[in-house]
Amino acid sequence: MTTSLILNVIGPDRPGLVNAIADRATAAGANWLESRLANLAGQFAGIIHLQVPDEHTEALTKALHALQTHGLQISVTHAQSAAADPGARALQLDLVGQDHPGIVKEISHVLFTRGISIDELATECVEGSMSGGTLFRATARLHVPASVSTDALREVLESLADDLMVDVELDSPPGA
Repeated sequence: MTTSLILNVIGPDRPGLVNAIADRATAAGANWLESRLANLAGQFAGIIHLQVPDEHTEALTKALHALQTHGLQISVTHAQSAAADPGARALQLDLVGQDHPGIVKEISHVLFTRGISIDELATECVEGSMSGGTLFRATARLHVPASVSTDALREVLESLADDLMVDVELDSPPGA
């Protein structure tokens, strides 16, 4: 049998961090299933999903925690299977506009109040070539319950977009 583990990793970025984690995972016979890793403001930050033989779970956890002496903070959590949601669908939300506080809060509140989960969210600030200001961009993959109409969601997001002075698009994700 195997155990699925989720690692949360953060620490000062430097070469070799991914290699150090991968070395310990491989030594424990773990399979690296998926990850999201990034350098954010000079910090290495990541979430990693590993599958490890049950008999090596404890040893792997100890080996990973030993990396904390190198400045990494690592938490290890046993993954739980999500309950199936029949009829739910995936949608992609793309947003762009002048950067200002509150954009993520307002959009996430609209989604939360409708029972919509954010499966993945990527945001960035970039210099606007025409405006000279800073643009905020967000792309989110949403898990939308069957009870929420795509048209109704689009309408409320477009209304909020007018208030926030941003552009939003809501479509099926690429490849869907």
